[in-house]
Amino acid sequence: MEIKQAITKAKENNQIAFNFLLDTFWNDVYGFLLKRTGNENDAEDITIQTFSRAFDKIHSYNEKYKFKTWLITIAKNIHIDFLRMKNASISNESSEDHDERVKRIIDESPSPEDKIITEQNLAKLLKDIKKLKPHYQEVINLRYFQELSYLEISKKLNEPMNNVKVKLLRAKKLLAEIIQKNNEI
Repeated sequence: MEIKQAITKAKENNQIAFNFLLDTFWNDVYGFLLKRTGNENDAEDITIQTFSRAFDKIHSYNEKYKFKTWLITIAKNIHIDFLRMKNASISNESSEDHDERVKRIIDESPSPEDKIITEQNLAKLLKDIKKLKPHYQEVINLRYFQELSYLEISKKLNEPMNNVKVKLLRAKKLLAEIIQKNNEI
């Protein structure tokens, strides 16, 4: 899939296109933020927020500019907001309009990561999940073992639903990589 094609499909709420864009640009955005923050956890959190905001605002993307540049600009702005919030009291607001747009992102088809994950036996899978960072373990647990919806996870973690979706996409990708690496051994 080409980037322009993925963007067009993402504007139509195609989940596979969102996955493709996340996989394609994750390292660029994360690397940029890691240099700015100097902290892996902050860089990862802001990267998740960047993709969350980008997917939420995908219709406003202007194709005259490179998609990567657009993502980096969003990341830079979120980082500036992060620094401001660090110095002020933190308030976590989520608009109903934002939540409604997030709910329209359809997650119907199992991704390749989903297929790999479901093929593993439970004991081995639990062992592999333990290799993930705690916040990724938590979203995997809530989604697949407690079978909570995105909305329920969002409420439980007190995070915007789009952040939950991006975090879960990332967690599934990392878990699938761990499982594949173990199968190669």
